[in-house]
Amino acid sequence: MATGISANKLELLQIADAVAREKGIEMSVVLAAMADAIQKAAKARYGVENDIRAEIDPKTGDTRLLRVVTVVEVVENDNLEITLPIAQRTHPDAQIGDEISDELPPVEFGRIATQAAKQVIVQRVRDAERERQFEEYKDRIGEIISGVVKRVEYGNVVMDLGRGEAVIRRDNLIPREVFRPGDRIRAFIQDCRREQRGPQIILSRTDPTFMAKLFMQEVPEIYDGIIEVRAVARDPGSRAKIAVISSDPSIDPVGACVGMRGSRVQAVVNELQGEKVDIIPWTQDAAGFIVNALAPAEVSKVVLDEDAQRIEVVVPDEQLSLAIGRRGQNVRLASQLTGWDIDIVTEAEESERRQTEFAERTQVFMGALDVDEMIAQLLASEGFATIEEVAYVPLSEIMMIEGFDEDTAAEIQNRAVDAMERQNKELDAKRIELGVSDDVAAIEGISPAMLVALGENDIKSLDDFAGCVPDDLIGWYETVDRKRVRQAGILDGFDLTAEEAEYLIMAGRVAIGWLTQEEWDAMSAPETVDVAEDATAEEDLATDGAL
Repeated sequence: MATGISANKLELLQIADAVAREKGIEMSVVLAAMADAIQKAAKARYGVENDIRAEIDPKTGDTRLLRVVTVVEVVENDNLEITLPIAQRTHPDAQIGDEISDELPPVEFGRIATQAAKQVIVQRVRDAERERQFEEYKDRIGEIISGVVKRVEYGNVVMDLGRGEAVIRRDNLIPREVFRPGDRIRAFIQDCRREQRGPQIILSRTDPTFMAKLFMQEVPEIYDGIIEVRAVARDPGSRAKIAVISSDPSIDPVGACVGMRGSRVQAVVNELQGEKVDIIPWTQDAAGFIVNALAPAEVSKVVLDEDAQRIEVVVPDEQLSLAIGRRGQNVRLASQLTGWDIDIVTEAEESERRQTEFAERTQVFMGALDVDEMIAQLLASEGFATIEEVAYVPLSEIMMIEGFDEDTAAEIQNRAVDAMERQNKELDAKRIELGVSDDVAAIEGISPAMLVALGENDIKSLDDFAGCVPDDLIGWYETVDRKRVRQAGILDGFDLTAEEAEYLIMAGRVAIGWLTQEEWDAMSAPETVDVAEDATAEEDLATDGAL
């Protein structure tokens, strides 16, 4: 049988095999492209209205042309359909719905047909090559890859990866680095996507993950999973901070990343064109981690606002410029690394602010409680910030102030209660003037000052209030130009937590009848475990173990 294979057939298989090897695609794809080309030429010869198919045997190279028709009861298209009686003349087993085929004579390829066939084959092979390239690289996103610079176009670097091309856009290149054709470079696969002109493999040398992957290549402990890179922040080409933690207490994560005489970190620095790298131990304690992140600056004190993810850092006066860094670089990278908004103030600024707050509180106490300056200062120095705190704290806390006996403490608290009542009457009158309904005022937990704030923001009815969400009351954060920007809430300044805001809103929804108290209780109740059932399960498990 093999002797019957002509030289043309062997040559066709050899060409298909050579193209498949060169382009890195399956030979079946190339043969399918050739079959398509033959099919197109055959349709031009026998009529495009016919269903003509070409088959190439992958073992022998034999080519067959078939005209296919469908067996139907009533013929509507003579070119594609045939009745059952006529079909059974040549195919006795034919049934309605079957496809039957008849072999056609081979087609002689003229110059135009040959050119058209070539275009079909080239296009199909190119499509297959693109698909192969996309499938190869789509699962490699997040890896480091090396290649040779093929050309530089308008600042964008096109890299030859061997079996494809990739591009490093100008904004993904480290500032001031210049590449020339023939240079071998490493980059991070940031994205791989299908596009009309073929798969686009996007590389980056500025992505923070690129640095993490470089450390993984240089530090065996990171590759083995003993040391974990928790966060990276970069100012490409200038400075970077990387936070690491070790799962093995006997291994120092910072020392391991630095290496003997700085060999490991220096290898990364060299790859990143001299970018300075601060390696920071990661810790679960937010305050400690932020203090570490601001290194080399020394920190005197920190004040955290966990709800707002904001921290105030107090540094000695001479450390301010070091903490902020050139053009704010140090504090910006520390903020990116930790995910917290960082405010830096000097000890002198903090002291001045404390004195201002102390003076303001003193004046408030003097005016509202009708006491002299010394008593007002004593209250302020003991941490009392508002008249409300003085009015409603246990009397024993006021009595603890040096020089205050029970009678003095009681008198001060009574004056504070009277002042609160006067203030609440004024606020209630303003609430009524703004048109805030009594139904809203009846919700437990909403103070007169809050009612005025609601009224000033056009929340006047129970329906208005019940339609709010917690963010409306306490504010929220949005990312604007890569910065986390806080949007003010209606009840800003009342120190409400998200849980407290949700409680007030749900109470309003119960009051208006949007849900019942039982439904609210069911929603807020923690999941419980059937103790008896759990105990039975444990007994069964113990029995199984004994068996």
